[in-house]
Amino acid sequence: MNPRRSSTTDDEALAPEEPTRVSFRDALRFWTKLGFINFGGPAGQIALMHDELVERRRWVSNGRYLHALNYCILLPGPEAQQLAIYIGWLLNGTLGGIAAGVLFVLPAFFLILALSWTFVTHGDVAWVAAVFYGLGAAVIAIVASAVIRVGSKALTNRTLLAIAVAAFVGIFIFTIPFPLIVLGAGGIGYLGARRSPGTFATPDAHAGDGGSAVGDASLERARPSPARTLRVLITGLAVWWVPLLAVALWRGGDDVLTQESIFFSQAALVTFGGAYAVLAYINQAAVQQFGWLEPGQMVTGLGLAESTPGPLIMVTEFVGFLGAYRFPGGLDPVVAGVLGAVVATWATFAPCFLWIFLGAPFIESLRGHSRLNGALSAITAAVVGVILNLAVTFALATLFSTVAQRSLGGVTLPVPDLATLDVFAAGLAAIAFVGLWRYRWKVVLVVAGSALAGLIYKTLL
Repeated sequence: MNPRRSSTTDDEALAPEEPTRVSFRDALRFWTKLGFINFGGPAGQIALMHDELVERRRWVSNGRYLHALNYCILLPGPEAQQLAIYIGWLLNGTLGGIAAGVLFVLPAFFLILALSWTFVTHGDVAWVAAVFYGLGAAVIAIVASAVIRVGSKALTNRTLLAIAVAAFVGIFIFTIPFPLIVLGAGGIGYLGARRSPGTFATPDAHAGDGGSAVGDASLERARPSPARTLRVLITGLAVWWVPLLAVALWRGGDDVLTQESIFFSQAALVTFGGAYAVLAYINQAAVQQFGWLEPGQMVTGLGLAESTPGPLIMVTEFVGFLGAYRFPGGLDPVVAGVLGAVVATWATFAPCFLWIFLGAPFIESLRGHSRLNGALSAITAAVVGVILNLAVTFALATLFSTVAQRSLGGVTLPVPDLATLDVFAAGLAAIAFVGLWRYRWKVVLVVAGSALAGLIYKTLL
């Protein structure tokens, strides 16, 4: 149970069995810190939140965390940020969800804005790679420990383990699209729960919340209803589109800011499977259709997004800045670039709040549905395999300077050149992993220590 206690309300007096709530101030402090340390893309961010929210602070139970994650995995957009919104909503209602979602991306927004300006004015952001070199090792350690920890709790039998293995093989070896893996796992779990309910039961689906700060009684205020659904839908669409329509009325239909408003709103609806899945779509449009970027500049933007905290889809901010900077339409180029970054970021992330506030109450009300829980348990197992794929892919890219694509039996596999192993990064990752797994080092210290070690190492080279 969280040692910090907030003041008792009348609602808590009527429900004495409800665990102590997390105060908004405590939650705000955590979400602010998370915004500065959430490196590593979705795998690292999901792992970090699980470690902090489930293992250390015990603000949510493992079952509830996985239940929320399963829903976010199914949505378009950055699943880690949506998970933060969901958990923030569980802890402190709508205001908590807004705070969690905004703070998850706000530090990254200002960092990438500054780096985008540096790129267009100086043309060289190589120093960013030196500053964040050590963070790659920390992310490997964070994700590896999360795969073991989440897998040990989610893969409770051979069937779920087999689903996780199949998901990893499917996406890593056969490059099966992520949505198909999720849908396939969900179908197996839904049908399997009827024949063998115990096999596909969520580990703590019926065991309460184990002293976590979120209890069922705290969600009575957000029970799904037609009136609430309509109110959230209208509000969410207005928040999403009214600012973008205002930009269109101000600048006109042919202006780059209007084009970015429409394009990135469309992209927000098709970003299933994370940033990498939609990167080719954005790159093609930005380079060939609109001419916002020169060929190869998307790689620079992705490098910035990977080297800074926040979701990888923050690369859209880089694209929005460069597009408006190159075609300012009578504005000062830097002013236009900043507006382009704001428009791209707003269009990308505003829908995430709508998806969570609209769907989360329904998802919470279905926690006791055995067949749907079976589907979600199977999806959880598949997600473990997907996270493992991300971990392996990231580790190969971080630890080896040369990774060749080899054909074997009709499939293409990444094969690293062992001679190009980065011994320092591998050693740093091993130390960070042992510290996290064996000695329970705090993640923020691991991130800061790895960054400092990498900076010193690169400086001395």
